[in-house]
This record gives sequence, structure tokens and C-alpha cells, in this order.
Amino acid sequence: MDYATAAPAAVRELIRQGKLTGPTTGYCDGYAQGNLVVLPKALAWDFLLFCQRNPKSCPLLEVADAGERSFSRFAPGSDIARDVPRYRIYKNGVFAEETTDVSHYFEERGDLVSFLIGCSFSFEYALLEAGIPVRQIEEGVNVPMYNTNIPCESAGVFSGNMVVSMRPIPYAKIPAAVAITAGMPRVHGAPVQIGAPEALGIVSLAHPDYGDAVTIKPGEMPVFWPCGVTPQAVVMHSRPEFCITHAPGHMFLTDVKNSTLNY
Repeated sequence: MDYATAAPAAVRELIRQGKLTGPTTGYCDGYAQGNLVVLPKALAWDFLLFCQRNPKSCPLLEVADAGERSFSRFAPGSDIARDVPRYRIYKNGVFAEETTDVSHYFEERGDLVSFLIGCSFSFEYALLEAGIPVRQIEEGVNVPMYNTNIPCESAGVFSGNMVVSMRPIPYAKIPAAVAITAGMPRVHGAPVQIGAPEALGIVSLAHPDYGDAVTIKPGEMPVFWPCGVTPQAVVMHSRPEFCITHAPGHMFLTDVKNSTLNY
């Protein structure tokens, strides 16, 4: 199967069967991908407020009812507990497990609330269509992501700093990359920084906090976008008693076209 042109439901089925467990960058061209955060109902209101107050890092696409395992608007018939290639479990803010199936947590707890958050993988197809390279797709690796010194606005128990994803962009194509992504605010929108990684508190581009390093060629500038791994950094900082997220780069594939999310 050509995963770039495959239908999202077909790829989700392969993920559900355990046949695909890697990063989803470059999958299902033109369709939105999403970050996942799953929390006990008692923490859901605080996290909803956190997303509302930090729309660049956490652009909220859909919230499932407590105990519900499908995103009915963005992926009817989906299974939140099995349709992500890799999940991460955090207990009291500490990473406890990475797994491909979290069904038993939904069954045991019964009150889990799932949040679908826009992902920058969604705008990569638009960049490619405009002739702008996406290096991690070219090199077959996960996108590099970095912790920053940019504070998010706190909400209830949740606080912490923004995480950014980085893509090297040729100098002449940076204005187009900014314009394209600015028109897609529900999948993180415009960059927060062009060049000068040290201004974000990033010490070494060769050593990302999540994902893989990529080549930055002569005549290119590192460009940084808000990233949906921000909630994972916030979870580790805020230490809620329980949380499920996607593993960085391993997204939930929706049935909704990116073109419908421009505004």
C-alpha cells in the first residue's frame, strides 16, 4: 500500500491490526492528522481550558464524551484505544509505558475523556504541493521536536512550556511556508520562530528532545512551529495522576480534509 495516497480508514485498520507501528509523517496526503491526549474526567475541564488558552500549541479539533472510544466527527467508526501506532502512558507525570493498544485502560477506568488536537503533519502536504521540501519525509525519519523556554498560559493543574517542531526551509521559500501555514490555524498555524534556536532555549539542533535530527543544508534556515507534543511536556511538568498520549510523531489519522480546517 502507498501510505501517502491511502484512505485514512484503511491505514487506521492496519494500525489497529498492529501492522503499522511507526511515525505517520507523509501518510494520507491531504487529510488531517491529530495529536491525542486522554485524561480522567476529573481533569478534563482543566485541560479543555488549557487548550482554549493555548490555541497555537493545542488547537482543539474534537473532544469525545467520557468513556467514548471514537472521534465521531473526525473519524466515524474509529477506535481511539487502538488506532494510534504507539501510545505513551504517564502516571503522576512520569513516563510509565509505551504500547500499541490502550483498550484495557479504557475498560478499567470507564471515565476517560479523549482530546484530538491539530498536528503540523497536516500542513506538510500543502508545503510539498508548493514545492517546499519537508526534510523528515525525504529522509524517512520522525520530525525533530524541541522543548523551549516559551511558557504556556496555565489552566487549573496544567502548566509548562511550549514544544516546537522544526523543518529546514530554503531562504527563498520561507515567506511562502509562513503564508501557507498561517492559513491553517487549526493545525498550529504560522511559525513561532525563524532561525536563532538559542532564543528558544534550544542548545543543539542535532539533539532533539523528541523525534530525530535532520539535515540542514546550506542556504536553509531552521523554522520552528508550535507542536502537539506540548501537552506531553505539560503533563510531565504538571504531574496529573494519569494520562495517555500518542508517542511523538505517531498520530491519529482523521477522515477530514485539511482544506476544511483552514479557518
